[in-house]
This record gives sequence, structure tokens and C-alpha cells, in this order.
Amino acid sequence: MKTMAYDDVLEMLGQFGKYQKRIFILLCLPAISCALHKLSGVFLQARVAHRCLLPGEETNASYFAINDSISSMIYPWDSFQKARSTCLRYDVNITDDYLDGKVPYNHTISCNHWIYDTSNYGSTTLTEWDLVCEHAWLKATSDALLMIGVMLGSIIFGDLSDRVGRKPIFFLSLVMQVVFGLLVATSPNYYSFMFSRLVVGATSSGVYLVAYVIAMEMVGPKKRMVAGVIFQMFFTFGFILTAGFAFYLREWRTLQIALTLPGIAFFTYWWFVPESVRWQLTKGRWEEAKKSLRAVAAENKKTLPESVLDELCTQLENEKKMDSAAGKEKPSILHLFKYPNMRKKSLVIFFLWFVSSGTYYGLSWNTSNLGGNEYINFVISGTVEVPAYTILIFTLDRWGRKAILCGSMIIAGICLLATSLVPADLQWLSITLAMAGKLAITSGYGTVYILTAEQFPTVIRNVGLGAASTFARIGGILAPYVNIMAELWTPLPLIIFGVLSLVSGLSALILPETLNKTLPETIEDGELFGKKAYKVQDHRNGEEMSRLSENKS
Repeated sequence: MKTMAYDDVLEMLGQFGKYQKRIFILLCLPAISCALHKLSGVFLQARVAHRCLLPGEETNASYFAINDSISSMIYPWDSFQKARSTCLRYDVNITDDYLDGKVPYNHTISCNHWIYDTSNYGSTTLTEWDLVCEHAWLKATSDALLMIGVMLGSIIFGDLSDRVGRKPIFFLSLVMQVVFGLLVATSPNYYSFMFSRLVVGATSSGVYLVAYVIAMEMVGPKKRMVAGVIFQMFFTFGFILTAGFAFYLREWRTLQIALTLPGIAFFTYWWFVPESVRWQLTKGRWEEAKKSLRAVAAENKKTLPESVLDELCTQLENEKKMDSAAGKEKPSILHLFKYPNMRKKSLVIFFLWFVSSGTYYGLSWNTSNLGGNEYINFVISGTVEVPAYTILIFTLDRWGRKAILCGSMIIAGICLLATSLVPADLQWLSITLAMAGKLAITSGYGTVYILTAEQFPTVIRNVGLGAASTFARIGGILAPYVNIMAELWTPLPLIIFGVLSLVSGLSALILPETLNKTLPETIEDGELFGKKAYKVQDHRNGEEMSRLSENKS
């Protein structure tokens, strides 16, 4: 006799009824806010044209006060950037003898102050705190700390949401996001700016992850794939919207305030967003869970017999008692490395997550280094995510996970490497290749989550996904330092991301296909998976696909 499960009750209530749709849309909206905070650094810390302040010049002098002929006598040539240096100048005073060539100039000194081109930005953190040349690493460190915050937030708020409840932690994250978002805008120095952004990064995980979990836990299994993609689309909309805010608000503090204030509207969610029923059932809060399920049934105009609720609660309570009595050893990450085949697959998977996350965020933050209009570049970079995820809906269950993953990563690598071969006068082609690489890496990033969930055996799946997610965060942390290498040579970041994508795509060929395969349940199954024939089984219930958007958290 089949036992009653929570998903069975969801099917009786309606996979995606009126109640679920209403709450789902409310939970999708904060994803926009998370995207604004995660990607605003592109404009808050925009890299603008600058040159050394010359002796006798006022700090508010025009960037264009020096023409090309005089510039060649003042600033040495930077062979990497193929332009005049922005960090060094000749140690001379401009006199008539100097301009006539009677005074040699070959001794250079480092610049202490700079003049910035303010035609595109009124102010950025770079112009306010001189984050250029030997201080450029601070800009990269700020973005890295944001991603460290994302990693810490996923650990801390994820654990708290399991212990305390989804709703209170979701609301706490919303409040903290607004408070520290405003502190970012009012930071008196760069160190307080970096710390505030670290906390904002942590709260983004709290908001995004918990909202996603609540949303997915109330949607029926057959609708989770589509719901997960729609949820991710809201993040993509926030990605694009960031450029709109930045285009009209050119002062970085004003921009940060404008990105933060809409979050106050989410404070009203305390009265509209319910606690997760699945969490209530997990914690044995049977009466609260029954009350919540009755509310869903009433709004969806479905009949839910009390006997069904009683049977569900009784079944779950018995399972909890059995698990407690069994006293089974909890699986750990060490089990992934105990056997050779599991170890090989795990290392490949972790490398794929590292590269996918690092390249995704690296490309998202690197739009100002591509040339052309950086606002348009940024919008295109966000827009290409729509077809990237749409492709997955129609191909993952037809072509297989492995083919999509390998193909996406290899195509991304080829496109990014090809940008270094494009002549300087074909800037549009370089941008097109970079955006094609972004589209491909986004598809790869979405696929690697699905493939990972199906590669690891059930008993250790959550542990494996958690470890893989940690490697993804490390990739995101290091991405800003790769981007800052554009200070040495503009194409270098894309070359590094291209090589990593290409290598990871080729390494993914080692992994076995999981489409229509019986998934491993035990550690022994996981070791044998890919080494022998498995019984074909159609498991396409959409549950794994539904969580593809969680990888951006």
C-alpha cells in the first residue's frame, strides 16, 4: 500500500492553484532586489578613464585638458594596455625647453592623485577613493567580500531557516538588506563600504534562498521545473533593471539608495507570506500544518478530507520515530572521496561549479571592460539569460544533461578565447562573442546543478550539493581578482575565463549521462554509477530541474 506523502497532498490541492500563484509571485519579487544588490557593483565601482594629476593642476581640472601631443611627453607608453600609462608620469615640469625637446625625459614616478573623466559617471567609489593603480585591488576585494557574504549567508541563513522557520528568517533578511544597503550608501570610507556590502551579500542569500525554498515547497512536483525557471527570470529582470537605475542615477550614493529603498515594501510580507507547510510538517507542528493546508484548499476551491491530513501527519510522525530509532550514521563529504570512481566524479563536479560560478559572475561584472556603451553591454548580458534558460526547458529531457553541459562549457570557452583574436576596430564582434559566451555559460551553470543532483547518491545528495555550492562561491570570490587583471591587459580576464570553461567542458566528458537512468541510492550505487548498465527509468518529474535557479544564490 502506498504511503501518503506531502507531494500527494499537493496534487490533491492543485499543482499550481490560485493560492500558490499568488504567494509565488510575491516571493519572486524580492529576487529582483537581490539581483540589484549583487550586480550594482558594476556601476557603483565603475572603472572610468583617468590620468595622473600634473603639478600645478587643480583637482577639479578637466580630464581632457591635455591633448594627445602633450600627453605623449608626460605619460610613458604602457605596452600591455597599448595606451599611455595611467599610473606613471615622467618626472619633469612642462617648460619651453622641455616642449622643444631640449630636456630629455626618461625618468618616471608613480602618480599620487588622478583626474577622472566624469562625462559618463558623476561619481563612483573609484573616483571618490582613488581605487586605481596600486589601490585597484581594493575594488576587487569589495566584490570578493560581497561573494564571501553570499557564501556565509547561504550557510547561516540556510541553517537558521531550518531551525527557526522559513518566514522569520526571510523577514529578518529583508530588514537587514535594507538597513545595510543604506549603510553602503552612507559609508564614510571604503572599509565601512566593503563591510556593509559583505552583510548585504549575506542577506541576499537569506532573501533569495529562503524565498525560493518557500516557493518550491508549495508547488506540486509536475510544476516545479517551470516554476523554478520563472523564479530565475525575475532575477534576470533585476539584472537588466540595474542598468536602468544606473543610467539615470550617475552618482553612486544616490544609486545605492534608489536600489535599496524599494525593499521597504517587502516588510509588508509578514502579513501576506505564510510559513512553509513542509517545514511545519518536518518540525512536527501538525495543527499549524493542517490549518495552512486548509487555507490552500479553500482558495483553490479543492476538497481536502480531514482523514487525508491525519494520515499524512501520522505517516510523517512514524517516519521521524523510525529515523530516530535507527540512529544511522550521517553521511559526510569524506564519503565522496572514499572510492575512486566517486572521487573522480566529485572532483570534476566541484571544478565545474567553480568555473561556472566564477565565469558567470566574472562576465556579468566585466561589461565595462568590453568597450562600447557599457549600459547596453550590461543589458545584453542580462537579456541573454532568458534564451539560455529557455533552451534548457526544451533540451534537457531530449538531448541529455551531459551533452548540454559539455557543449555549453566548450562553446563558452571558444567564444571567450576568440575575443582575443578580434582586431581593435571590430569592437562589436568582440562584444558579440563575449555575450555568446555569457549565454553559453548561463546554460551550463543551470545544467550543472541538475547533473550534480542526479550524480550523487540519495543518501549523500544534500552533502554533495552543499560542497559543490561552496566551490561555486569560491569561484565567485576569485572572479573580481581575475577581472582586475584588465588593468594589466584588457583581454586577459576573458582569456582566463575562456581557458577554464574549455577545460571544464572537456573534463565533464568523464561524467556519465543521467537522463532516463535509475539514480543511485546508496554510496555503493554511486561508486558503480557510470561503470555498469543501469535499468532505464523515466524519472523526469521536474523536481531536480525546479531548483536550477538556486545556483545563483
